[in-house]
Amino acid sequence: MGFDAESVRELVLRLPVVLFSLTIHEVMHAWVALKCGDDTALRAGRITLNPLVHLDPIGTLCLMFAPIGWAKPVPVNPSNYGQPRRDDILVSGAGIAANFAMGIGFAFIMRFFGAALYGISEVGPILFNVLFLGCVVNFGLAVFNLLPFPPLDGSHILQNLLPLNLAIRFAELRRYGIIMVIAFVMLNRFAAQALGFSLLGYPIRKLIELFSGLDLG
Repeated sequence: MGFDAESVRELVLRLPVVLFSLTIHEVMHAWVALKCGDDTALRAGRITLNPLVHLDPIGTLCLMFAPIGWAKPVPVNPSNYGQPRRDDILVSGAGIAANFAMGIGFAFIMRFFGAALYGISEVGPILFNVLFLGCVVNFGLAVFNLLPFPPLDGSHILQNLLPLNLAIRFAELRRYGIIMVIAFVMLNRFAAQALGFSLLGYPIRKLIELFSGLDLG
């Protein structure tokens, strides 16, 4: 992304969407953990709508410039869960579910009120752009976090769905988690540039088209 006037304008519009989406994602992790019996996140002050509490500087910058990113991990203690494996799935999936729900919500507003927005003078296209960015950011967060690479939420879900012996072996991969995530991001970039097919962009685009009714080509 360059830094011409249009790019700067998009960044300004994207910032509140990113802050809101990341905050809700993390608050849902913390809230569901509390409902499952673990108050670690509550005591750490993570059940709050203050975005500054949740932000990871690098992850936020990534999300500003691409539909992938992350926030500061919510501290949890699975030993406090009533049913550790089930509850870890619920806690890990809570943020993903929240982003899917918000993405669908933004898309439905575009679907049913998008045409009317353009009648609101110059403000209409800006509002429509914010809604579209809401879809991109939230579906992007949901799809990215579903990846089964540690420490992403999808890895927790997969680990707890595996039989116990396989789950233990899968947990050993956590030491290589960041390497796996970086390798996937590089592979995705290569595929997008060389093949014109983004492993992340494709499902994000299809989700936006499905729920908004737009044809993104």
